[in-house]
Amino acid sequence: MGNVKLFVAAKAFVIHNNKVLILRESNKYSDGTQFGKYGEVGGRIAPGEYFNESLIREIKEETGLNVGIGKPFYVGEWRRNVRGENWQIIGIFLECFSDSSDVKLSEDHDHYLWIDPKEYKNYSIMEATIPAFEEYIKK
Repeated sequence: MGNVKLFVAAKAFVIHNNKVLILRESNKYSDGTQFGKYGEVGGRIAPGEYFNESLIREIKEETGLNVGIGKPFYVGEWRRNVRGENWQIIGIFLECFSDSSDVKLSEDHDHYLWIDPKEYKNYSIMEATIPAFEEYIKK
């Protein structure tokens, strides 16, 4: 197996008026591997951090939105090589609800869209996010 770093990531489908928020990764993002692609909100949990607190913090940092947390609907796993390190990431996707559509992006992202989840194939979506959309539209 070699040297693998394991991370857990809290991921959100932020919902407003039945639309899902997707963010496009900018070239300022730290590993830059998904530049120009759209994905969900969220990120890795710091050791010792509570899952829900981590998710709320990530959503606030990336979008400026305050959300209510709903139920988990998908667990994904992906492996990437980041700057010479092998990463294994377990992503737990939750439905979250926002009263506002007024997004304020951090520099990690350069564009956002509110989309009908059934129409996700019309957008350049990160590969790791596609199975989460498939699962979301089934529920």
